Amino acid sequence: MALARFGAIRRLHHAFQSSSSLQFPSISRCSPIYPNSIISNSIIRGYSHHGSIVDSSHKVGGIFSPKTINSMLVFSVKILELMVHADRARSMSTSKVPVGARQVGLKVTMLSPGFVYEPYTPREPIPFWKRWFTPSGWRRTKEDIILEMKSAYAITRLRKVAGYTKKLFYQQAIRLYKEINTLMANGDTSSLRKVVTEKMYSTLKNELKRRESMWSSVHWELVEPVVSIRTLRARMKFEAYDAKGAVVSGDRTKEVLVKDIWVFERSLFHPGAEWRLCARLSI
Repeated sequence: MALARFGAIRRLHHAFQSSSSLQFPSISRCSPIYPNSIISNSIIRGYSHHGSIVDSSHKVGGIFSPKTINSMLVFSVKILELMVHADRARSMSTSKVPVGARQVGLKVTMLSPGFVYEPYTPREPIPFWKRWFTPSGWRRTKEDIILEMKSAYAITRLRKVAGYTKKLFYQQAIRLYKEINTLMANGDTSSLRKVVTEKMYSTLKNELKRRESMWSSVHWELVEPVVSIRTLRARMKFEAYDAKGAVVSGDRTKEVLVKDIWVFERSLFHPGAEWRLCARLSI
């Protein structure tokens, strides 16, 4: 009797395994079929496997209740819908781009912030005793140390990103100084736009309009070598003319010592960015 019951339980267990294996197949190894072919005479037909339909050899009604069968059928239909959707998505993702499709390139525009953060001001020298033995000297020393640390950090960033060297920057600054002043003297606003920032271009353009209302043309010349590059102290020659060609200002035969403070900026995030004139500070 015990052996007979054990055999019945074993057969029932095998029937359960075979039926459940049809309801929960591996999605990665099966391809879907249409839902109307899922049920035939209460026999569950799960999925096509290697091109053939796998049918259950056991009656579902003898193992599961009607409620369980309905839930299993709904689950199988949902799996089929999911697989159909995945198959469509896969075909869409692997499809080729149409021949007539228009390719749109990404254009990056570099804009200046339009202001100078912590504008430079010349530091007046103070006596040794005042720097180290007075409260005002201590504050001045603290400010000088902070400024030096900020400058060192900025130079480190420039050297790391843009290959910055002090000698190379001085050469570029002198070249830009000569180029911008020459373009201003010639009134070439189209070329001027490329070497200055947006806000500075608007300022220089207004200066050109005011100058043209007074003078017809000007002569500008930089006498080299430059005396100092840190604050750009240089000798220049300047002469302005009216519409008839008569001299109305300056003298091109005399050299004038001029001290300017110009601020140049360069983007650290755009490869190949060039230095541009950002501002001119008053002393």
